[in-house]
Amino acid sequence: MALASRLRRVFTVPSTLSSRFAAIRLNSTLTSPKLFISGLSRETTDEQFKEAFNPFGQIVDAKIVRDRATGRSKGFGFVTYTSIEEAEKAREEMNAKFLHGWVIFVDPAKPREFKPTPRSESGPSETGFRTNKTVGWCG
Repeated sequence: MALASRLRRVFTVPSTLSSRFAAIRLNSTLTSPKLFISGLSRETTDEQFKEAFNPFGQIVDAKIVRDRATGRSKGFGFVTYTSIEEAEKAREEMNAKFLHGWVIFVDPAKPREFKPTPRSESGPSETGFRTNKTVGWCG
């Protein structure tokens, strides 16, 4: 019995500590009115997505990111509000809430990172033609 109570104390996170971490995450200030929403259902449409975030302020843009080849939702999207205050309100109200049966998470959107285009290793040869480095039969 004593061992069980000791183990419980060791493995239980104090509520004050966990509430501090939650407060840190929510108190981080937004630097732009754009939000990143993850955990979306694959069945959620752009219209339903916009309707869910509309009560918190005027939306400039709301888009679900889709796969180019199939057109299916990738399960995340972006919402842009007219002001940071509106975005903060939406973040507080919608974070860890259910939307169409799925728990969604609302975080500040990070700026898009520049990715250089991949260069092919097989550049033009002396004759001006590209060399194919495929080995074996390709039929």
